[in-house]
Amino acid sequence: MPGQHYFFAIQLPKELQKSLVRWRAENFPADTGRPVPAAAMMMTLAWLGEISDTTCQRLQQQASRIQQPEFLLTLNDAGHWPKSGSVWLGCRPAPSGVLKLGALLRSQAARQGCQQPDGNYHPHVRILHHAFSRIPIPPAGFRWQFPVTRFALMSSGLSGGRNTHRCVATFPLQTPIQP
Repeated sequence: MPGQHYFFAIQLPKELQKSLVRWRAENFPADTGRPVPAAAMMMTLAWLGEISDTTCQRLQQQASRIQQPEFLLTLNDAGHWPKSGSVWLGCRPAPSGVLKLGALLRSQAARQGCQQPDGNYHPHVRILHHAFSRIPIPPAGFRWQFPVTRFALMSSGLSGGRNTHRCVATFPLQTPIQP
């Protein structure tokens, strides 16, 4: 669909999104960049950009065949990338589950012609954007953990002058086998 950008992501639980909004308000002055809306807080796994319906369908078929176990994701790190203006929360260390899933999806996307960024993948959740000046990051000690049981194909685009996100499809991860 023209004007729509697609990406694979891990959606955060709604309660966690609310908790992150409260934490952000308690730890950053109101004039620090622009807050990312709670519903837009997610962890991008692979950026696809503008793609054709055919490419979108192919990527969905490939994603539906992924056989990877569920994993726990812990947000316990924060940082600021002044050049892009992003303040983010991440995981230290990043669990192998998110690294493997991201690598697989980016590889599939690249084979479908979706340009992937150079450099290492850094799993993160953006909480502020347009934050280009120096920003003090809160001290360590914060921690949120949740099980990742699925990932999603998302689309984003402008609607009524605002950027909106829509979940196109979700893909379950494998439940661990109980002994």
